[in-house]
Amino acid sequence: MARKVLIAQFMHETNTFSKLPTTLDDYRKRFLVEGDAIVPRFRGTRNELGGYIDAAEKYGWAAVFAVAANATPSGTLTRECWETIRDKILGAARAMGRVDGVCLSLHGAMVSESEDDAEGALLEAIRGIVGREVPVVATLDLHANATRRMAEHASALVSYRTYPHVDGYERAVQAAALAEAAMAGERKPRCLLLQPAMLDGADHGRTTKPGLMRDLLARADGFEKEPGINVVSIQAGFTWSDIPWTGPSVAVSHEPAAEARAKEIARLLCDEIWRRRDENSTDYRPLADGIAAARAGAGKPGPLVLADGTDNPGGGGYNDTTPLLQGLIDAGVENVGFGTICDPVTVRQAMAAGVGATIDVELGGRTDPAMGAPVRARATVRLLSDGRFLNEGPMNAGVLTDMGPTAVLRIGGIDVVTISNRIQTIDLQVFRSQGIEPTHKNVLVVKSVQHFRAAYGPIACEVVLVDTGGICSPDKSRLKFAKLRRPIWPFDGINEPWPAGKGS
Repeated sequence: MARKVLIAQFMHETNTFSKLPTTLDDYRKRFLVEGDAIVPRFRGTRNELGGYIDAAEKYGWAAVFAVAANATPSGTLTRECWETIRDKILGAARAMGRVDGVCLSLHGAMVSESEDDAEGALLEAIRGIVGREVPVVATLDLHANATRRMAEHASALVSYRTYPHVDGYERAVQAAALAEAAMAGERKPRCLLLQPAMLDGADHGRTTKPGLMRDLLARADGFEKEPGINVVSIQAGFTWSDIPWTGPSVAVSHEPAAEARAKEIARLLCDEIWRRRDENSTDYRPLADGIAAARAGAGKPGPLVLADGTDNPGGGGYNDTTPLLQGLIDAGVENVGFGTICDPVTVRQAMAAGVGATIDVELGGRTDPAMGAPVRARATVRLLSDGRFLNEGPMNAGVLTDMGPTAVLRIGGIDVVTISNRIQTIDLQVFRSQGIEPTHKNVLVVKSVQHFRAAYGPIACEVVLVDTGGICSPDKSRLKFAKLRRPIWPFDGINEPWPAGKGS
């Protein structure tokens, strides 16, 4: 008899400091797909769902696909949004009758109006339906604020091992293989989690260069070869979330007889994260340095890439701050591709005027003008589109991105991809789908902090990460935490990772 396996995705990285609540419409703008429509939408993609689809076919599962839900990072999920999508998953589980296994694609940093630990609440509710012995595995983002509640109700938490996150497919395949082994009676996985008293750490998970995170992952690889150790996951945490569990953690899936060793492994890795807590490879530069680099970059082979990291929509940035755009205009920099500014009002204005028209715009700066006033300029409408494309990859290759109605506006020597749905610029198709060949530009601006490197790093002559004062600034003194556990590094001057004996 084929094993009945529930498969679902419910993802969001919640920036609780954002002014923008996350609604069902925000999910629809990225994707909110139900039931039988999931397989044709995600088959062949490098998304976690693509991995689960392939695994289900490999193992001959009678798979039930509940929902695939993913929204661009923003503020807290409304109660309606959280409960509606949660209940689609729980309803599917109840309707199955017998459930032999559960495979989930989660983020691990989701916060709703009613649940600070949304994924923990979801996993607990699923356990209440399927029972304690059914394997429940979940993939997580490397930047999960993972909790002991998540670990208590999961058989394994399988986190990304790359940043940029190009291994979602592989992590789903790994999680599914463990679920299959458990359903076959070959494994009895349990999960535990340990978290030091740190707000951030593990170099925020960066893996593009040798350093702390790569060293941690190499140790995790070695531990996974030990008898009784199934998965060792390292979560760097997501700093911009005011909840008690914000920060790095280690999750270990283990067999019952290996629980003591699993605890020791988690402790060893957390101790290394603490010992190397000052290691940070991020090199944010002032806005003036970015503009100077753009002025000096003409004529070099390949474009200069300016990353507007503090307005990164992938961390909840508003995608419409303007200091970098205004600085490039004022400096007269030519042959620039700017991706992107989210401004539906200006897009509608451009569409009403038509391709070739010249219009007076007030572009961007609509969400919080304190982070940059709207750019007032005369712009030529170069192209209009529906803003939809398939990612080239390597990140999320084959997955549909929907920027919403889109206009390419030329302001001086800058082509601004002006969109209606907030997105992080991770793929070259952000430009190519809009008639702009990125390799032909002297300068490319991307609203991203790290994920862009997978696609843009290979074509860039240089990358400059710029701090324009957006909501995702690395300056933690700007963040006003009310719920964060205390004491915690770096705020409280503690000198060991387990104050008051915590973590033992």
